[in-house]
Amino acid sequence: MTNTALTQINQATTSRVSAAFKRAQSEGRAAIVPYVTAGWPEIDDTERIVAGLVAGGADLIELGVPFSDPIADGPTIQRTSQRALDNGMTPDKALEIVRRLRASGIATPVLFMGYYNPVFAYGLDAFARACAEAGVDGLMIPDLPPEESDELLAACLDNGIHLIYFLAPTSTAERVEAVLQRANGFIYLISLTGVTGARDQLPTGLGDYVVRVRRHTQLPLAIGFGISNRDQVVVAEELVDGVVCGTALLTDLELARPDELEERAAGFIRMLRGD
Repeated sequence: MTNTALTQINQATTSRVSAAFKRAQSEGRAAIVPYVTAGWPEIDDTERIVAGLVAGGADLIELGVPFSDPIADGPTIQRTSQRALDNGMTPDKALEIVRRLRASGIATPVLFMGYYNPVFAYGLDAFARACAEAGVDGLMIPDLPPEESDELLAACLDNGIHLIYFLAPTSTAERVEAVLQRANGFIYLISLTGVTGARDQLPTGLGDYVVRVRRHTQLPLAIGFGISNRDQVVVAEELVDGVVCGTALLTDLELARPDELEERAAGFIRMLRGD
């Protein structure tokens, strides 16, 4: 990492993402970070779902950009991603969704969750620049190892957006150090080994895992993979600064009629917050 890159990482603490975590912390709670697949159930539904999530009190939005060959997604997110691809969703259309969200007045941070292949094909700097211009606050790329991420990290920081890094319970000391050298915005802690999906309870040993990372960084820590209900949020917010919920939200929205999506999304976030 160059000195310039490290300076940019330090400056990234003043972003909209960081402000969202600070606001939640000042209210004595974890930031709520819902995931929704862009272009699902229909392309035009995404904006209404996001509006509902924001109305319900979501602090950040994780917007999934579907890819044909995911490696971290469980069956629910795979199913919604395939539906979105069948609907014709592309990275450019995901960017257009964010442009329309910003034009409608939504200021909540939006993070793209996606895979490296489409980003590489688009062009690293071109994609980071397009994201910044559309109003995307950062990228989350689970199949990009930190040791191979410096080119994309530089493109993101040059364009004023985050590249969010992941750690897992199995991460070695060397991998933790590689992430900590580059981390900006917050660090996404995967709660367990395996793919995304709702679980009945959080895994044992979660506290030790969080402490192992926390002792080395002042950045917010958010935990994901398995969060599905208020009880889990209550447990998690004793340990971390944010909770990510995707599968349980999508499963709930699958039960909604098209005209119910916005209110159903809002109600789910209110449930997670305990409102």
